[in-house]
Amino acid sequence: MNPEPRADLSLEGLVHDLNNVFETISDAADLLADDARWKKVAAALHRSARRGERIVSSFVETTRGSVELADALNRSIDFARDFLSAARRPEIGFDIATEAGIRLKGSPGAWERVFVNLFLNAGQAMKQGGSIHVRAQRVPTGIEVSIADEGPGIAPEILPEIFKPHFSTKSARRGTFKGLGLHIVESVVRQNGGAVTAGNRTDGCGAVFTILLPEN
Repeated sequence: MNPEPRADLSLEGLVHDLNNVFETISDAADLLADDARWKKVAAALHRSARRGERIVSSFVETTRGSVELADALNRSIDFARDFLSAARRPEIGFDIATEAGIRLKGSPGAWERVFVNLFLNAGQAMKQGGSIHVRAQRVPTGIEVSIADEGPGIAPEILPEIFKPHFSTKSARRGTFKGLGLHIVESVVRQNGGAVTAGNRTDGCGAVFTILLPEN
């Protein structure tokens, strides 16, 4: 007979331990916030810790729930800006035009993973900066969300590969935890009954990702 899984090695135990890590980061950010020179850094650390807590909580939530698209986008934009700033990337603008009142089926943490991964890919592709264009509307089949950038676009020969785990066009990026961003995007969308496609813009230079979801 196989022994019962040890509680400290369970998913719940992992979430518990990670939340301790995030709490430590938040406590350190509180200390930094007392110094005017570090207030922006402290705010970025707080946002990252809260995002981490939402992500790990999404793995143990017992109800699927839903999230306001606008809320998920705003939190994802904040994190993407924090990340790109810390990486000393050019500043990225966000052009948002979404139909009011759209809700997405699924957890807030999961949808933040989708949008953050798409925003970071776009930001890293635009070497000289630019804008990310987000559009969302209700369509006859449900909800359509598109994210377009102003980068070089996606080479046609790799389009069939980009959602596969560990696929990356960056050198030395194949590995256990590398090249997973777009695979995470596709997995979360599919788990919530939708589909995501990738292509190149017809109205200018850049890539575009389109998510189709049933109405929540």
